[in-house]
Amino acid sequence: MASLGPRSGLVVTINGVLATLASSVDDDALFLGRAGEHPEGEALLGSVVTDPGDFLLLNEAFALDPLIVDIAPDAVIEDPVVVVHVVSGNGGEAVFPRTLIRSGASSRAGVVEIVVDVDTGLLADLPSSATSGSSPPTSTATGPAGVGRGHLVVPLTELAVADHATLSFVSVQSLGPDTWQLAHQGSTIGAHATLHSFAVALGGSYARLRTDSALQGESGTSKLRAAFIGRDDQMLDFRTLQDHLAPRTTSDLLFMGAVADHAHSVYSGLIRVRRGAVRSDAMQTNHNLVLDEGAHADSVPNLDIEENDVKCSHGSTVGPVDEDQKYYLESRGVEPTVAERLIVAGFFEDIADQVPIPGTRSLVGRALADRTGVTGD
Repeated sequence: MASLGPRSGLVVTINGVLATLASSVDDDALFLGRAGEHPEGEALLGSVVTDPGDFLLLNEAFALDPLIVDIAPDAVIEDPVVVVHVVSGNGGEAVFPRTLIRSGASSRAGVVEIVVDVDTGLLADLPSSATSGSSPPTSTATGPAGVGRGHLVVPLTELAVADHATLSFVSVQSLGPDTWQLAHQGSTIGAHATLHSFAVALGGSYARLRTDSALQGESGTSKLRAAFIGRDDQMLDFRTLQDHLAPRTTSDLLFMGAVADHAHSVYSGLIRVRRGAVRSDAMQTNHNLVLDEGAHADSVPNLDIEENDVKCSHGSTVGPVDEDQKYYLESRGVEPTVAERLIVAGFFEDIADQVPIPGTRSLVGRALADRTGVTGD
C-alpha cells in the first residue's frame, strides 16, 4: 500500500460484495459506504448516467453493493479515497461494480478506483485487506459464451462535480487475460468546477471503456487522460464524449497507447459543442504506437459543433517506433529489444507524470513499465 501513499478511506468489494470499509475522515465531511445507507442513495444512483444502454441496465439490475463516495460542500480532503473492486473465482461469473462519487460545492478531493483480478500482480501494491478475509462470494450471473475461465465485468462509475469543486479521479483496470470488460465512466461538471480524470487500462481479453464528460455549468473544466498497453490478442476499445452544454467551458483530452504482438486498439471520440456553449475550448488528442506487424490501432476523432464562437481541435497519430531514435540507441550499444522498450517508456513518461493524485504516480508508472518490460534499477 506504500506505493499509493496515505489514504483518507478504503473500500474493498469482492465480486461486487462489500468486504472492507474504513475511513479516517469525519462523517460530516465524507460519506463512504453502501448506497442503501445514504439518505439520498436511491436518488443519486443514475443521476449522472441517465441513459446507460443495455449493458449498464444490467449493472443497475445486478449490482450487489453499489457504493457512494460523498464529499461534503466546502470539504478539503487531502489524501485520496481508495476503492478496490476485486474479481475472483474460477471464471464464468459476471461482476457488476458500481460507484457514485459526488463532490459537493467548493470541495476538493481525490478518489482512486481499481478494478483488479485477484491473480494479477497489481494486488501486491494494494492494501492487504483487499485479499484477506473469508472466501469471496460468487455471483450467480454468467458471462457470454467464449469467455472461458474469465469473467464478464461491467463497472459503472458516476462522477458528479458541483459548482466550484475540484475532483481528481484515477481509475486502474488490471484484469486477467480471459476477462471481458464493458466499463462506463460518466461525469457532470458544474460552474467553475474541475474534473481531473486519469484512466489506466492494462488487462482483459476485450476491454471497453466509455468516458462521457458533460460540462453543464459555465466555465467548467474537464481534463481527461488515459494510458493503455495491449499485448497478445487483446482488444482495447475506448469511446469518449466531451459534451459542452454551457458557455466558456474547457475540455482537454489526451489518450496514449501502445499495442504489441497481435493486440488491437480502437479509439473513437466526439467533441460536441451545443448551441449556447459560446467560447468553449475543446481539445482531443490520441497517440498510438504499433510495436509489431501483427498489431493494429484505429483512431477516429470527431467534431459536432453547433456554435460559432468556439475553439476546437482534434488530432491523432498511429505509427511504429521511430527508427532514428532506435538507431541512435543501438549505435551506442543498446540491444535492439531494450532500445525499443526504452523508447516506449519515454513515450509514456510525459502522460504518466500527469496522474492527478501524486501518491498513485509510482503505481501507474510501475504498471506501465511492467507491461512494456521496462524495469527500474
